Amino acid sequence: MAFKNFRPAMVAAATVLLVLGVVVSTDTTTGDAIDAEATANDAYTTSIAAKTATTTPAASPSVGALFSDGEHFCSGSVVHSPAGDVVLTAAHCVNDGDGTGNHDGLTFAPGYHDGVAPYGMWTATVAAVPAGWASGGDPDLDFAFLTVRQEGTPASVESLTGANTLGTHHGFTNLITLTGYPDDADAPVVCQGVTTRSGTYQQRVECPGFPDGTSGGPWVIDVDAATGDGTVIGVIGGYQYGGDSPDVSYSSYFDSDIKDLYDSVTG
Repeated sequence: MAFKNFRPAMVAAATVLLVLGVVVSTDTTTGDAIDAEATANDAYTTSIAAKTATTTPAASPSVGALFSDGEHFCSGSVVHSPAGDVVLTAAHCVNDGDGTGNHDGLTFAPGYHDGVAPYGMWTATVAAVPAGWASGGDPDLDFAFLTVRQEGTPASVESLTGANTLGTHHGFTNLITLTGYPDDADAPVVCQGVTTRSGTYQQRVECPGFPDGTSGGPWVIDVDAATGDGTVIGVIGGYQYGGDSPDVSYSSYFDSDIKDLYDSVTG
């Protein structure tokens, strides 16, 4: 079965989009600290499961499809920033992790459905991936940020669509809303599930129907019913580029590494 990061041949010869924020990993979180977070978090696993909603919320307009040279291949979401111009996705959607640099021709369509981009297409002007991903494809660092703009639009993308807040160190057991855009669909798929720990720095969730194209889709907690936005604590990626089954997805754990990367883009 194809990985969720399946990349068409048209992006095989990728070039650097813009050299910015290829940041050296400076995570100082120890294994013991991670274990302590997990232990505290796992204490309320049962209560989280009991709160699982019976109705899955609709997709937020801040989530969208990511295109390369006009072809949809990944997903992304707007994350709150001072300038309102930052999109979060998986690193493997931006960079192959083999030292060849970032992909070019990236555009983001928030709220995309039925072939329509209701908020227009937003061009990526800056791409930032962790150094550990760019040089060696470290699955524990499979996240990236884009800054985007739309020619002729004075407003920011966030002012039009809303945004999730970046969350770190939330532990491994959370009720999340997962959203992504399959390659073969013109509408997002949305699922709620309870995450579990996988390895030391990976999260896992069972949600059916997340095939190729959903990579980079956000894992969101504390969703506001009115806006559809909340706190993003993961993106489809990490282990096996998000998983080799459409029914099980993975994410790198969000800790100080992603906060450092975010600061490099927004600071």
